[in-house]
Amino acid sequence: MKPLKEAAQARRNGWCGLGGMAALCAALAAPQAHAVDVDAGDYTALPAGTNLAMAYYQYATRDAAYVRGRKQAGDPRLDSHVGILRGVHFTEIGGYIVDPQFLLPFGKLEGKDDLSAAGSASGVGDLILAATVWLVNKPQTGTYFGITPFLYAPTGNYDNDDALNLGENRWKFALQAGFIPKLSEKVSLDLIGDFTLYGKNDKFGAAKVTMKQKPSMQFQGYLRYHLSDAWDLRAGVSHTVGGETEVAGVDQGDRLRTTKVSVGTGWFIAPDLQLLASYGRDVSVRNGLREDDRLNLRVLKVF
Repeated sequence: MKPLKEAAQARRNGWCGLGGMAALCAALAAPQAHAVDVDAGDYTALPAGTNLAMAYYQYATRDAAYVRGRKQAGDPRLDSHVGILRGVHFTEIGGYIVDPQFLLPFGKLEGKDDLSAAGSASGVGDLILAATVWLVNKPQTGTYFGITPFLYAPTGNYDNDDALNLGENRWKFALQAGFIPKLSEKVSLDLIGDFTLYGKNDKFGAAKVTMKQKPSMQFQGYLRYHLSDAWDLRAGVSHTVGGETEVAGVDQGDRLRTTKVSVGTGWFIAPDLQLLASYGRDVSVRNGLREDDRLNLRVLKVF
């Protein structure tokens, strides 16, 4: 078998972490597991009493696997169709704007070509609970600074006998900070940083071994050009580091170092309805699967 086919079969058979396929097996385990991505403008505080209902569709293709910066032989492909339902409520607590919210992902992962042995998975992902607290809220100058804790609960579909899963069978906690200064009348900058702590998955693979993961960090930056008060163009870059895994007590040597870029637009077609679209891809990957194409669509309703 080709190396990538071996990795997919190894993940299914439960002997990941026991040989040379370890890093690729870990990449197959939960390809959506690492990032706390935001959209430009997400750290804009809204008045207390405002509610948001959002629906996302995210399509991504992954067309190459990397181990320690080297592209692996073969013809892998992993496609994902993921939707997210998100509800947000803005309130005031102790003089600060706070927005308790939930995010519920669902969708399908499908291995193709050299990753066809991984099969497919569909269902509901892990529930995410979060709440941003704005320490700086100056709408008159377009300046905002907020801190957001995220809690990921292991509620999603997970089967240790499957190579692909929407759920991760572990708790996760992330702490993120976002800063938005308005650089000029037409240009805004979004700067976001976060770190993620991972609980252990004690039912990893068919052998039900324990998988642990070191903390990871992500840094994101966006520039927005405001064509009008309702319409903007945006471009961004994201860099993720850390997150090395350990399977059955064996370090996998799969520390992340991934950089991706994106371009997009956001448009309020009505005062209470926004459409957002962006396209992105990975430009540098040290370990794991490379995203060749990613399309993100979002509908936001204010009420």
